[in-house]
Amino acid sequence: MTEDGYKEQGFGAREIGFGKRPAVLVVDFQRGFTDSASPLGGSPLVEQAVQKSVGLLAAARRLGVPVVQTFVASCGEKDALHWKIPAVTSEFHQGNWTTELDPRIYDRDYDVVVQKIGPSLLFQTPAISYLIKERVDTTIVIGCNTSGCVRATVIDAFSYGFRVMVPHDCCGDVDLRPHEDNLRDVGRRYADVLSLEETLSLLEENAPKQN
Repeated sequence: MTEDGYKEQGFGAREIGFGKRPAVLVVDFQRGFTDSASPLGGSPLVEQAVQKSVGLLAAARRLGVPVVQTFVASCGEKDALHWKIPAVTSEFHQGNWTTELDPRIYDRDYDVVVQKIGPSLLFQTPAISYLIKERVDTTIVIGCNTSGCVRATVIDAFSYGFRVMVPHDCCGDVDLRPHEDNLRDVGRRYADVLSLEETLSLLEENAPKQN
């Protein structure tokens, strides 16, 4: 089916729209994906997304918006899921440097951190309870990789009934094609795909500054 075919059937025909209680969900900006010393690190698209995310996260914290960080890790190969990515099962273990959050995007005095073993930040993690407690209605999903764990988090956030926003500048992947394809597809179905500037403006409008 062509792009026109999707449009003819009504895919992406309306925007979801920003709510009044946003939170930022940061997916896997851990050193295993952001540090070139890792077998899975060094992607220019991921590096660009990290750099763009610094300003978004600074604004969210200034405005008192919840920030939830996640990293993927297992206790060891024995309890790792059946990933088809060798480094995830052999190296992404609790305590390994690859599971450390990139210091450029992490504020230990502000952010809530959850560990996950699968793709989605929301699958069997305490994040849902925290978002409910904070009465969040809108999730801003950023991180890597767009075609994997970011997409999985978007789908779960949508399935839980949250409004889902995806600042495309703040997401990265190994390759440009799946990055763009997945942004286009979640934008048809589950999320509003926005620029960083649009997201910052909506944050300012909908998250009152803290005294």
